[in-house]
Amino acid sequence: MTSDDMVLGLLFIFQTGFGALGNTFLLGIYTITFFIGPRLRPIDLLFAHLAFANDLVLLSKGVPQTMAAFGFNYFLDDIGCKLVFYFHRVARGLSLSTTCLLSGYQAITLSSGNSKWAEIKARIPKCIVPFCFLCWTFHLLTYHIILLNVKGLTRMKNNSEGNNLIYCSAPIGISFNVAKHIFIFSLPDVLYVGIMVGSNGYMVFVLYQHHQRLKYIYGNSLIPSSSPETRATRTILLLVSMFVSFYSLNSILTLYMQFGKLTSWLVHINVLLAACFPACSPFVLIVNDSQICKYTWLCGIE
Repeated sequence: MTSDDMVLGLLFIFQTGFGALGNTFLLGIYTITFFIGPRLRPIDLLFAHLAFANDLVLLSKGVPQTMAAFGFNYFLDDIGCKLVFYFHRVARGLSLSTTCLLSGYQAITLSSGNSKWAEIKARIPKCIVPFCFLCWTFHLLTYHIILLNVKGLTRMKNNSEGNNLIYCSAPIGISFNVAKHIFIFSLPDVLYVGIMVGSNGYMVFVLYQHHQRLKYIYGNSLIPSSSPETRATRTILLLVSMFVSFYSLNSILTLYMQFGKLTSWLVHINVLLAACFPACSPFVLIVNDSQICKYTWLCGIE
């Protein structure tokens, strides 16, 4: 084991440990609030779902990737490899779709009560739970192909049989079937990201208009403090911006790996990039959400 492997292993431990701790803390707070605290806001259900998905992303990939970085490459059999990659891909899809739902929900919430979105705005809180179940169903069915193709390294006769994913392997045919890859994996992701970018643009426009109205009414020095709705919008804008940034970098590197030389170092870096949003997002919520903030020493009670 080289010093580079040691550094990568420590990075995975730090990223997975702190990220899982933050997401688990959020889940705990939302669970306590659900049973004994004030009534959960509709958006809190999405935040809790996002924290659970991010926890699953970090644990399903961070733990085996840490072991691989420290030189333990043959610790999973076929079933273990299939389950690890399957649940990681499902969890990643859930994180993506939940972030998309968050941006869409907040964009509709910001829309004027007199607009054509008024009826949707009143009904959408009741649709959050069904939407989450729909996301689970969609991703569990979509990524079943992973259960058919991913194998443990011990089942591969030689390295030329497949793409070596450090502790598991996938047949070469998967990466070269570009049409299937785009349709099954990439097209939904592009659609989700497009919705997020559009919703973000709309929310920025609405916040700008709101700020200009307050500036006109109160003047520069007398603008009142932000409303809870505005603070929630800014938090979601930050979350979506983080997601799109990390997702873009991860996608570029993944595309390079598909057509370039696949090395263990690139695989490790790609996994680190993919886990950055799940690891960082809970702390964005902890610091910016006033209901969560009061449980921590990171910020004061508003």
